[in-house]
Amino acid sequence: MESKSYMVHMNGNGVHAINMNGNVRSDKMKIRKKRWNIRASAMSKNTLNPIRAIVDGMKITPNPDKPMIALSIGDPTVFGNLPTDHKVLQAMKDAIDSHKYNGYAPSVGYQKSREVVANFYSCPEAPLEAKDVILTSGCSQAIELAINVLCNPGQNILVPCPGFSLYKTLAVSLDIEVKHYNLLPEKSWEIDLQDLERLIDEKTTCMIINNPSNPCGSVYSKEHLQDILAVASRNCIPILADEIYGDMVFPEHTFYSMAPLSRDVPILSCGGLAKRWLVPGWRMGWILIQDRNQAFGPEIREGLVKLSQRILGACTIVQGALENILNDTPQEFYHDTVSFLKSNSEICYSALSSIPGLTPIRPSGAMYLMVGIEIENFPEFENDVEFTERLVTEQSVFCLPATAFEYPSYFRIVVTVPEDMMMEACLRIREFCQEHYKPQSQEANGLDQ
Repeated sequence: MESKSYMVHMNGNGVHAINMNGNVRSDKMKIRKKRWNIRASAMSKNTLNPIRAIVDGMKITPNPDKPMIALSIGDPTVFGNLPTDHKVLQAMKDAIDSHKYNGYAPSVGYQKSREVVANFYSCPEAPLEAKDVILTSGCSQAIELAINVLCNPGQNILVPCPGFSLYKTLAVSLDIEVKHYNLLPEKSWEIDLQDLERLIDEKTTCMIINNPSNPCGSVYSKEHLQDILAVASRNCIPILADEIYGDMVFPEHTFYSMAPLSRDVPILSCGGLAKRWLVPGWRMGWILIQDRNQAFGPEIREGLVKLSQRILGACTIVQGALENILNDTPQEFYHDTVSFLKSNSEICYSALSSIPGLTPIRPSGAMYLMVGIEIENFPEFENDVEFTERLVTEQSVFCLPATAFEYPSYFRIVVTVPEDMMMEACLRIREFCQEHYKPQSQEANGLDQ
């Protein structure tokens, strides 16, 4: 049998086989066309903000006859009644006019700006130097870097319940397990220390302590913080201290930063300008590396530097303004802000305390107040999400259901709104509860008669 050899020639019209004698055989051969197949990453699919997931799914249609009052937004600038101090603004203007801060800064921040933050927070019990400060794009990035440097996929962190939802959002996206330890509303949201210690295992890499608290508005005593540190010390677990609301406490209370109280527990303290200086949009945060006994060693510091190099984080202009912001903001500004928050909190707490079916927990600081719902006595609603949905529909008052904080049958109120709006909101909440409150015990008694 004659063997045949072919040379294959391809062009835009197909494939042609040419034998060695020069004869051409044209074969229309099918070429498999590639298709676009672009998929989102596993990390993006695992990223979920519980607040957004709940709020976006709520059926929110305000009453057109009543102007909307949003008590749900943790941004103190929304209503324009809490401006930052003029010296803070002047510091920013001076930084811009200097033309010194238009370029890239080191990933961890300018050396001078880090020195300013270190000097502002340093104390004899917990001394700080510039090398102990990492400047970040807001406190949120500080928390992200801290979690990233301490945890690997498959390990776990301990977070408060109820607690700020970002902790879970950041951890789960990295395949880090989140374990919730309970806070005790009957003890002004102190940590259930037995529950905290029970959750610790060989895969636990840090515990997050948020003081003062979002969403609770609680402020821990020195004794309670020392008890928390004792748990961490016994189990050799470092602490991520979210202290963004540090010093935003009401006059009869005192804020204690964790680091000065620690004898051996290493702490990454996260803070920033957002809340105390009322400029959350300026995105200036920091990590304070508190490690007097060198438990972190060089590895954690080096890791934070490397992680900061993924993006050139903190705004250079705000870095340039930091010295004047921290050193020149008058005490009256801080005092006036806290006085307003306390006054609004008292108005809200007093008004809601007298409403059947609601149990507000008195706050001690920050910008929030949590309110318990006797959901069994509001039979029209299955849960706090339905309760707050209808509150919007009927009264145009929007409170955040605490399911967003892993704590059902509560809702959170932000107390930064103008006083007249706070009073009006409380009146509407009272009207709403009077309409829907139906004590089940009374109904049962009525059936028995």
